[in-house]
Amino acid sequence: MVEPRSDSAVPAFWRSLGLPGLFDVHVHFMPQRLLSAVWAYFDDAGPLIGTEWPIRYRLPEDERLATLRGLGVRAFTSLLYAHRPGMAESLNAWAADFAARVPECVPSATFHPEPGVAGYVRRALEGGARVFKVHLQVGGFDPRAPELDEVWGTLAEAGTPAVVHAGSGPVANGFTGPGPFGDVLARHPDLTAVIAHMGAPEYEGFLDLADRYPRVHLDTTMTFTGFAEMGAFPDALLPRLRDLGLAGRVLLGTDFPNIPYAYAHQLESLAALGLGDDWLRAVCHDSAAELFA
Repeated sequence: MVEPRSDSAVPAFWRSLGLPGLFDVHVHFMPQRLLSAVWAYFDDAGPLIGTEWPIRYRLPEDERLATLRGLGVRAFTSLLYAHRPGMAESLNAWAADFAARVPECVPSATFHPEPGVAGYVRRALEGGARVFKVHLQVGGFDPRAPELDEVWGTLAEAGTPAVVHAGSGPVANGFTGPGPFGDVLARHPDLTAVIAHMGAPEYEGFLDLADRYPRVHLDTTMTFTGFAEMGAFPDALLPRLRDLGLAGRVLLGTDFPNIPYAYAHQLESLAALGLGDDWLRAVCHDSAAELFA
């Protein structure tokens, strides 16, 4: 296995594992006006960020796409998230158009607890959405909100994954941590969920949920990197991480383009765990390819 110490070495990394490329389940593309606002929030180290966070890939959309293609990312999401009511439907329309013109993109959508949410989630599914993003840390809403019960049930029945930022990193609010989303899973145990950032910093609690619910996955986004603001992953949990990854339940995520380091650093950090080439193959491509097959 070739260690990917720079972006230029990333293709050699996945080729050395015998992979056709990478599958990144945690990538952000969104309308430029919204993305510029997100970048400005990071620049100001806003209260939900709480730390200096320079954007490494602050590039025009076509250059960001070219970067992913050059790295060998064969499939990726375009995760958007509605942080207030009245946003989701227009974001979903933009995301559907983006996926239609970018063949590598998994059609993505979002929702927020508000009147009519069940209807527009069904319409997004009928329009081809294959993954939803929910950001409890930024949105600050309760995933157990009555308006969302039908939504979670619809996604569970459809088998459509939801990437959920449910952990308290980098700054907690009243609805983060494994408790609130754990209640959702108790009510909808067949829900296919991908816990963003491996649930940082409540890693053990979210591993427990993955053990309890066979359709819960974890994504690696920013975990194990030198950017410690999300909270260090305990070494004692690595055996459980290895088993979960070999079972197809750990997926590569990066947060591209909103990361303060080179894309290769996430891969280098995963390789440095020493969990084996089979684990890396599953995490970096095969498990996501199977989930979204």
